[in-house]
Amino acid sequence: MAALLWRPCRGFLGLRAARPALAVAAAPPPRRADALPGPPRPLSFSAAELVRAAPGPLQPYLRLMRLHQPVGTWLLYLPCTWSIGLAAEPGCLPDFPMLSLFGVGAVLMRGAGCTINDMWDRDYDRKVTRTANRPLAAGDISTFQSFIFLGGQLSLALCVLLCLNYYSIVLGAASLSLVITYPLMKRITYWPQLVLGLTFNWGALLGWSAIKGSCEWSVCLPLYFAGVMWTLLYDTIYAHQDKKDDIIIGVKSTALRFREDTKQWLSGFSLAMLLSLCITGVNCNQTFPYYSAVAAIGAHLAHQIYTLDIDKPEDCWKKFTSNRTVGVLLFTGIVFGNLWKQKDSKNVEEPLENR
Repeated sequence: MAALLWRPCRGFLGLRAARPALAVAAAPPPRRADALPGPPRPLSFSAAELVRAAPGPLQPYLRLMRLHQPVGTWLLYLPCTWSIGLAAEPGCLPDFPMLSLFGVGAVLMRGAGCTINDMWDRDYDRKVTRTANRPLAAGDISTFQSFIFLGGQLSLALCVLLCLNYYSIVLGAASLSLVITYPLMKRITYWPQLVLGLTFNWGALLGWSAIKGSCEWSVCLPLYFAGVMWTLLYDTIYAHQDKKDDIIIGVKSTALRFREDTKQWLSGFSLAMLLSLCITGVNCNQTFPYYSAVAAIGAHLAHQIYTLDIDKPEDCWKKFTSNRTVGVLLFTGIVFGNLWKQKDSKNVEEPLENR
C-alpha cells in the first residue's frame, strides 16, 4: 500500500527522492502574481488609456503622433485660441466652429511635426533613455510607413487649411518650412527652442486672420512674440530632462546653453512675455479680466521658476506640463475681457442717452 502512495522523483545531483503522489495530483498549478484577481480597474478616459485600448497595429502610429501625450497639442492649440478670442467682436464669445476647426488642425499638425521629428531623429532617439521606445527608434514601424503616414496627416491638415480664407491659406502654408526644418536646428544651434517657438505660435497670427481676413499687426505681432517667449521658457525646462544624454550624443539645446543660469534666462523670458501681453491688450482695448489673467500668469510663472529643479527630470516634466494652465488662463482672460467690453460700452452710452 505504501508503494502506491509514493513514487520517485529526481532530486539534487540526479538522486531520486520520494514525494507523495496523491499530494502532487491534488496541488493546483502555481499562479503568477499578476494573474491573481484584484479589484476592477476604474474606467479611464485619459489619452494614454485610449491609445492603449486601440487595436495593436494602430498603436505605433498613435504613439508616433504623440496622442498619448496631449500636452504638446494643447501648447500648439492655445495660441490659436488666444488669437481667435481677441478677434471676436466686443461683447461676443469666440467663434466656436473656428475653435473646433483649429483644434482638429492642431492635432494633425502636431502629429505631423512629431512624425517629421522622429524621422530625422530616429538614430538619436535610440541613444536617449526617454525616447528609446518611440515607434521609429524601437523599430515598431519603418521609415517608409512613417512617410506614408506623414503624407496622410498633411493631406488632412491641408483640407482643414482650405476651409479658411485665401489670406490664411497662404499664411498657414508659410509655416510648413518651419515644421520641416525645426528638427534639424538641434544639430547646428543651441537655440532650437527659438525655432520651435516661431513654429508653435504661428496660430497667434493665423487665428486672427481666419476671423478678420488679414492680420492686425499691432495686435498679432506682440501676441506672437509673447508666445515665442513662452515656448522658450517651457521648452528649455523640457530640454533639461535630456541634457546628460544630449551632451553624449552631441545634440544642442538652450538647456545646455544656459546651464546653471537657466532660472535667470527663464525670468527674462517671463517678463518679456508679460510685457508683450500687456501691449497686446492695450492695442485691442482689453479690459480688467484680461489684465487679471495676465497677472495670474505672472504669479504662476514666478512660482514655476522659483520651485524648478533643473536636475530632476520628473520635476522638469511636471513644470513643463503645467504650462497648459498658463495658456488656459490667458484664453479665459481674453474671453471674459471681451465680454466686459460690452459692459463698458453700455456705461459710456448711458449718459449720452440721458441727455
